[in-house]
Amino acid sequence: MVGTVQAQNAAATRIPSHCHALAGATQGMEYVHRAALRTVPEEAVDLHYVGHASFLIRSAGGLNIVTDFTGFIGSTRMIPDVVTMNHAHDTHWTAFPDPAIPHVLPGWGEFGEGVQHRLDLGEVLVRNVSTDIRSQFSGIEENGNSIFVFEMAGLCIGHLGHLHHAPNDEQYAAIGRLDVVMAPVDGGYTLDQPTMISVLKRLRSRIVIPMHWFSLFALDDFLDGMRDEFAVVEVEGGMLSVRRDSLPGQPTIMVLRPTYISED
Repeated sequence: MVGTVQAQNAAATRIPSHCHALAGATQGMEYVHRAALRTVPEEAVDLHYVGHASFLIRSAGGLNIVTDFTGFIGSTRMIPDVVTMNHAHDTHWTAFPDPAIPHVLPGWGEFGEGVQHRLDLGEVLVRNVSTDIRSQFSGIEENGNSIFVFEMAGLCIGHLGHLHHAPNDEQYAAIGRLDVVMAPVDGGYTLDQPTMISVLKRLRSRIVIPMHWFSLFALDDFLDGMRDEFAVVEVEGGMLSVRRDSLPGQPTIMVLRPTYISED
């Protein structure tokens, strides 16, 4: 799905965000809790860390979005309204998404050409910023993956995907000001730790959610490198509810534990 997609959602209207106020089932993880779905409060966004780089993002109006969708998010019969995917590795996409999913957004297009998404669902706007990835045999595939941005409930929420390089100035400007960012912190498969830490300190989002970590050692290394400028909060379980009027005053890392989605 390339280009602009318009959809009407009569039940909800998007609260304007301030994105551009500033231009500037994985190995080694244990799933110990299951997250049950709930009704999302008004003017809030629920973020469920499913695992690896997959999050379920839920709006008060009932829209369900899954990032880096692999085809499975748990023991739920819920069909997402939107899924995004990246193809650096097959743990970030599926070739066979359920045909009942209304909007499937791959983060890549023809080799080297990238893709452009701007999906307006009324209360949620989904857009992407293309980035390069390392291709097979250490080559570079220009515009091979995407950073996805979700504007909803007055918030700007970014998912850095399988990021392989620090964004350039043009990409930072296109991303805009992120209130919440999901960041891969494995320290090697994506970005090395110093570069990822530098990227996040430049973005300076109020909430950073680490993802794509394969051991507590990698996670702890990342946290140690961020503590000089960011508070660190260990969140019990895998769900975080976010509101614009209750964002932390200091940039804060919220550590979620991966949890499959269950309706039990």
